[in-house]
Amino acid sequence: MSAVHSHLKDLDYSVVQQCMHCGLCLPTCPTYDATKLERNSPRGRIALMRAIADERLEPTKSFADEMYFCLGCLACMTACPAGVNYAELFEHARAEAEQSGVLDSPKRGLIRGFTLRWLFMDLHRLHLVGYALRFYQQLGLQAFIRRCGVLNLLPKRLRELEAMTPLMQEKFSNELIEPLTAAVGPKRFRVAMLTGCAQDLIFSDVNRDTVEVLARNGCDVVTPPVQLCCGSLHAHNGEWELAQQLARKNIDQFPPDQFDAIITNAAGCGSHLKHYAKLLAGDPVYETRAHQWDAKVADIHEWLARTGITPPPAANAPAQSVTYHEACHLCHGQKITAQPRQVLRAIPNLQLTELPESTWCCGSAGIYNLTQPEMADDLLDRKVRHIKSTKADVVATGNPGCLLQVLNGCKRNGLEVRVAHPVTLLAEAYRRDG
Repeated sequence: MSAVHSHLKDLDYSVVQQCMHCGLCLPTCPTYDATKLERNSPRGRIALMRAIADERLEPTKSFADEMYFCLGCLACMTACPAGVNYAELFEHARAEAEQSGVLDSPKRGLIRGFTLRWLFMDLHRLHLVGYALRFYQQLGLQAFIRRCGVLNLLPKRLRELEAMTPLMQEKFSNELIEPLTAAVGPKRFRVAMLTGCAQDLIFSDVNRDTVEVLARNGCDVVTPPVQLCCGSLHAHNGEWELAQQLARKNIDQFPPDQFDAIITNAAGCGSHLKHYAKLLAGDPVYETRAHQWDAKVADIHEWLARTGITPPPAANAPAQSVTYHEACHLCHGQKITAQPRQVLRAIPNLQLTELPESTWCCGSAGIYNLTQPEMADDLLDRKVRHIKSTKADVVATGNPGCLLQVLNGCKRNGLEVRVAHPVTLLAEAYRRDG
């Protein structure tokens, strides 16, 4: 073994060699489906990882580019008969790519330094950016700049990025949610609510809805006003040590022995949050607590299905035609598929129409739609075509990245459909009861 620390060479070799190369993952992989190239498949990527672990190959730019061409959607894990832990391999492979420095450039270093190492390490900094964007949008500056034609002077990619700028909420989570929300009726549980980072800025209303739903279902809800990123963005982009720092801080802020559950409403975050024990393996202070943490983290749909859903009032319930897009890290990462449908079917007068290819990635995949726009756009157009075929009025999905991606895709394709989190639809049903 190399004397220098290596994420792939130092990884438990049983994880690396688990792939049988059977190829059952190939039809489920969006990038392989698009290119039909072996290197763009899970099997091909694992072969590259194993070659590095075996010291037959050193990390190269081609290797790093391939790891970042992968969506990380984990559909291959659902298909795999051998139970290969591709999620673990994928994160260590990207960390290996970053550690090798083969992608280093001043521009890339500046972008990663600003976003991963500065912006997403502190909620106050995120709020500062959020306030600036909110001010820019509410003053009409964004609308003016889009109308006046200045954007036409920018390169095509910058114009595309500007069009994807999300609308900031009028209030962030700490302005909408009290630190302690009491249960409505008899208290059954005491839970903590994770408000997230992007979720907090763009979909703070979903956080509010989640807390209301929890309270309606007998939970005292603890929601600290100042929280941290879960670290998924860092772990998925090769910043292993930063992800570990954030995991330790989250465990300190939400001691798992003090709550019946630690609730998340973001699929990508939840998939990462449930694996802090792997992230902190060998940590003499945090490893045991991380196992306790993993056992307490629950997606909101999972928690409601487990504890029972208080029926919303049926009176005056409007008819809704809804289809459901399964966020990759909810269905493939957390194996949560029936529970969101259970939440939706609990809403009176709601007709659920199944979405063709509901488990196929929409192209958001964290920041994939920013770094791999062509592939992301192809996947999004495919998703929107299927949404249109259902003739549904509402698309429900349980992840902020998917919500934003599908919203932008429907808008771009002229499809007038509402995009909402399932918990928002449930909260609205409860509010009809006053």
